[in-house]
Amino acid sequence: MPPPCHSTAVFAPLLVLLACSPEAGTGRAAWRDNQPSPGPDPALAAAGVNAPTASASHAAEDTVVLRPPIDVVRFVALGDPGMGDRNQFAVADAVAAVCATQGCDFAVLLGDNIYNSGVEHVDDPQFEAKFEIPYSNVDFPFYPALGNHDYGGGGAGHEFWKWEYYLDYSERSDKWVFPARYYRVDAGVVELFALDTNAIVWGMLEDQVAWLDERVPRSTANWTIAYGHHPYRSNGHHGNAGVYDGRAGDGVDPIGDGAYMKEALEAAVCGKVDLFLCGHDHNLQWLADTCGGTELIVSGAAGKSSSLEGENEALFEDDVLGFFWVEVSADELTGVFYDDFGEELYRRTLQK
Repeated sequence: MPPPCHSTAVFAPLLVLLACSPEAGTGRAAWRDNQPSPGPDPALAAAGVNAPTASASHAAEDTVVLRPPIDVVRFVALGDPGMGDRNQFAVADAVAAVCATQGCDFAVLLGDNIYNSGVEHVDDPQFEAKFEIPYSNVDFPFYPALGNHDYGGGGAGHEFWKWEYYLDYSERSDKWVFPARYYRVDAGVVELFALDTNAIVWGMLEDQVAWLDERVPRSTANWTIAYGHHPYRSNGHHGNAGVYDGRAGDGVDPIGDGAYMKEALEAAVCGKVDLFLCGHDHNLQWLADTCGGTELIVSGAAGKSSSLEGENEALFEDDVLGFFWVEVSADELTGVFYDDFGEELYRRTLQK
């Protein structure tokens, strides 16, 4: 794949969005116009599920959000926020307070952004009630990954067409930046890879694994971070990939047990990037064990909190509401957990 195309346009204050491909023109509309039509998956069709196949991937398109490079990048990671209730507002207010003092260039959303079954169309008022209004006090872009609740079915995650509503909403919002099901955020000193883990747990992993295998080694950033909804390891209710919700990872029910997620992360994330950020479990965790050297962070408490039940060794874990703040320079990365009052809970610094 040739390197990403470059625009001669002047950078906007916050970002320039480019979607590039060897065959297609530039821009989000060109990317969408050149997508193949999804075909039925026989196995899923037999189960009564209408889902796209890997043929609907855009691995060759390499959609990327380009940000003006700066020496120090700061961002927040929020998982499972989209309730539109006082819990979400409390965490959002804490984000605004911390970002006002510590600085934030953007936010990444770790899925389940709109409970309980995602949106029904691009004009769904839930976008306003569960995203725009709660975060009205912050003025930076949000780069979402989608979770199982965003894909509908009350969290079953099988309404696969819904991702297009989130794509289209990017054209309505000054903050919501969702250029593709999975994509890169190139911020110079750090490059982030947003994953569609809901597709992965349904067995559609080949396109994202191939994309990561191709793109991560080519990154020129000092630090690389992958993020998505489902965890690799977690002490929350859902647990570890391969045994999600206590189900044995024997391949009998790979959607429920997360066997596909385990396979994908071990193939293309573990030992390949510096951090993996996720939500799904509604608590805050920095696991002690790494994934082939990749640090594992759970930040799924931006709208709900739930108990910690697992036995993975953790450097830090708490079941309070809160979020994760990150500061990245060329040779240092600092991660800090904050609660919903903006109080610091845990801080750790990694060196390059």
